[in-house]
Order: sequence, then C-alpha cells, then structure tokens
Amino acid sequence: MLHLGDVAFSNRLFTGTGKFASNALIPRMLAASGSQMITVALRRVDNSAGSENILAHIPKDVTLLPNTSGARTAGEAVRIARIAREAGCGDFIKIEVITDMKYLMPDTIETLRATEILAGEGFVVLPYILPDLPLAKRLESAGAAAVMPLGAPIGSNRGLETQALIALLIENCKVPVIVDAGIGRPSQAAAAMEMGAAAVLVNTAIATASDPEAMGRAFDLAVRAGRAAYLAEMAEISVAARASSPLTGFLYENRSEK
Repeated sequence: MLHLGDVAFSNRLFTGTGKFASNALIPRMLAASGSQMITVALRRVDNSAGSENILAHIPKDVTLLPNTSGARTAGEAVRIARIAREAGCGDFIKIEVITDMKYLMPDTIETLRATEILAGEGFVVLPYILPDLPLAKRLESAGAAAVMPLGAPIGSNRGLETQALIALLIENCKVPVIVDAGIGRPSQAAAAMEMGAAAVLVNTAIATASDPEAMGRAFDLAVRAGRAAYLAEMAEISVAARASSPLTGFLYENRSEK
C-alpha cells in the first residue's frame, strides 16, 4: 500500500482529467485502470455547472488531487489551493508553478515557497518538480508528502529522459517519489516502477489514446508488473555472458569411457 496523508492507495497509477475528448470517458477510464487518485485543475471545477462540472464525472471513492495549474508564483499557488479546499476538493494539492511557457518547466524557488506555506496549513502537498536532489530534500524538510519529478516535458510522451536523476531521488528521498509528466507508453511506466518509483501519474498518454479505457487498463497492468519486478529484486546486469545451464561437456566425457 502507498500511504499519502491519511489515505492508503492499493493502486499506484495516478491519472488526470485533461485532454479527454469527452468527460464521459473519465469514469470509464477510472474503472478500467483502477486508478484511485486523479488530478484536476481547479479552473475546471464549477459546482454550479451541473453535468458540465468535471467533479460530476469522478466517482466519490477516487481521491481528488487538485493542481495549481496556471499559477506563476507561490502566492498564486497558495491561493488556488485554499480555494480548492473551500470548494470541497479536500486537503490534497499538487503544486504546479510554471513560469517557463515554452518547455513548461516548474519554477523551483516558487514551488518550494508554496510547499512551505501549504504544508504548514495542513495540506497534503505533492510538488511537481525537476528531478533535482537538493530541491527534493528541501521539499521533504518543508513537509511535502511526496515529490513528483518529471520524466520529460509535460505532454511530450518522450518517456524517462531524466531517468538517471530520478534514480538519485528514489535512492535518497524518504518521501515517496511519484514520476509525473512525459510518460507516453505503458512500458515506460513499468520502467519507472522497476526503478523503485512509488507511483506514476499519467494523463496525456491515456486521454489522447484512441481508446482511453483500454489504455488505462494497459497502464494499470504495466504499473503492477513494474512494481512486482521491483519487489522481486531483479538480477544484476553482467557484461560477460553467463550460461543458464551447466557447461560440463558431458557428451565428450562419455566418449572417453567407451
């Protein structure tokens, strides 16, 4: 089980609500994937919009992870988080503070400031970050419940381009490391889990698939396989060949006996 705040998750695939052709696809994807946490941009929450409210499409047993998408400063992220709590979205918050509009890289300094404030207010803070070990340790000290390093730029589907740096976080952080952004294929999600990631968050690769329901199921299987492989402790890599059966040459030994 993965514990975040006071919630235990048996499924380690987190999903998102963006880019679906229809909001009606979201509950079907959640059922197929088994995902128990889904992120949503607060600007898509409108309790007066009836069926158009994104929350109307998320089952009650799925934990909401509101994000601060659109924030440019720590102050804006904090304000969005407080509004989300008042709107009934709970205490979880994914901090996204982005000032680079070309590559959508997270702003390190503003993210740390927002984490310090919101963790102090009792939020369960999951900051979206570059895979920077000193930053991750500072966020950990500031009260972050987990850190969410990017595998590649948001929505790029380029996979684990930052794999070596994510590995440093997994090895050294006490809080869970949840790989976010860039994962485009189930095999990439499995690779992240094999490394020891606590979970992965996948949105674009599922939402923009021809069949999001089937793709959600595929990602669920991949995450489970990767986690199982990690727990099984995979065999070491060797430069030299290692025979899988004894090379005794017994056929030749038998000839000498005749």
